[in-house]
Amino acid sequence: MRGTITDVAGVKVGHFTEKEARTGCTVVLLPANSRGGVVVSGSAPATRETAVLEPSSWVEDVHAICLAGGSAYGLQAAGGVMRWLEARGQGHPTRFGPVPIVPAACIYDLNVGDGTVRPDEEAGYDACERASTDFPTGQVGAGTGATCGKWRGIERACPAGIGTASRRVEDLVVGCLAVVSPIGDIVGRDGRVLLGVGGDPTGALSPGMPNTILCVVATTGCLTRDMCTRAASRIPDGIARAVNPAHTLHDGDTGFFVSCGAVDADPDVIFHLTMEVVADAIRSVARKQERT
Repeated sequence: MRGTITDVAGVKVGHFTEKEARTGCTVVLLPANSRGGVVVSGSAPATRETAVLEPSSWVEDVHAICLAGGSAYGLQAAGGVMRWLEARGQGHPTRFGPVPIVPAACIYDLNVGDGTVRPDEEAGYDACERASTDFPTGQVGAGTGATCGKWRGIERACPAGIGTASRRVEDLVVGCLAVVSPIGDIVGRDGRVLLGVGGDPTGALSPGMPNTILCVVATTGCLTRDMCTRAASRIPDGIARAVNPAHTLHDGDTGFFVSCGAVDADPDVIFHLTMEVVADAIRSVARKQERT
């Protein structure tokens, strides 16, 4: 059950980590003919190329997803991912060469390390160079400056980071990679706080500060882009299962869903596994911090 997003065949993950500045970026490279959907549920998201994943867009394919720190400044890391893919002839075909489709989203970590250092094109390119099926989690890549449990104030925040998980039903695999930096605590199925400050946040939320959970969910299931959009809409449900409080006005949550395979599966099964695997990936961050 704990697995990784790279249990979905063809998916690779790479990180660029700036340890001293406490920021970085993470790239999810996707197999050919992948289709995607997106849900932007946060009140102040830092995103790029999300419109191309809407059902009304005529561009079907998506080649990679870039996640980064640095708030909106970090979106430039996606340019390095595009450059890496272009050099390998990957992208949406046009008359004048391929154009890689690389949606991106960022967390706000400018208040954690050195806010003047942000992921750039070189960081995105380097993350692609490091991509593999075996990748580290925790405070690496886009999760280097991630924190949780900020609802009582940033001074009481706990280190969080990147988590991953997968679930399998016969040939169907659904995997998730999550950059976990919410205002809330990470909680278990029973509501017990796994990582955070604990207590009842009702009426006690600290004044707003930027927070975000970014998720990439991939599956071997074969879904249309419209169904990918419907599957993406389940990502916030998975977040709400594992974070308390979730979806405040100060969270900038964004979720990407990608169909990477040809397995014929009931969409409702994929929707259910999406919610479960998102919660699994978020909770895996708590387990990672327990071991460090």
